[in-house]
Amino acid sequence: MSPPPRNFTLPLLHKFKETYLIWFNYYTELPKPHRYTLGLRLDNLFVETIENIAIAKFTPTTAKLPFIITAISKLDLVNLLLTILWETKSLEPQHYLELAKKLDDIGKMLTSWKNSLATPMTLPALTGRGFERKLKTSLSST
Repeated sequence: MSPPPRNFTLPLLHKFKETYLIWFNYYTELPKPHRYTLGLRLDNLFVETIENIAIAKFTPTTAKLPFIITAISKLDLVNLLLTILWETKSLEPQHYLELAKKLDDIGKMLTSWKNSLATPMTLPALTGRGFERKLKTSLSST
């Protein structure tokens, strides 16, 4: 039987899916007390983040931003809970570092995507003598 096609047109979604598969291997090795508490919560957050990225991918441009912001928030919580697992020695240091590096890259990609969609602040036209006079006045009074 052949594997399913890998048609992820969004590199971010592909990278996050690959990171989740790595996490899932580590998740099954967590000590029982954390596997069914922090581990389960982390697993759910991974899936919820994937959902938000996928929804944003297929949503019209004007409606993407809330899903991307939610994905960023959930990713921050994933990072926090992974740190707790590492600090309690439930996650091996090399596993934590591998996941942290990948999640950091994903965070940068999400932030970049968010920034590309954010409406830039429009500044009033700063031309003409009136502006120059106000600028000189405000500079000389400081």
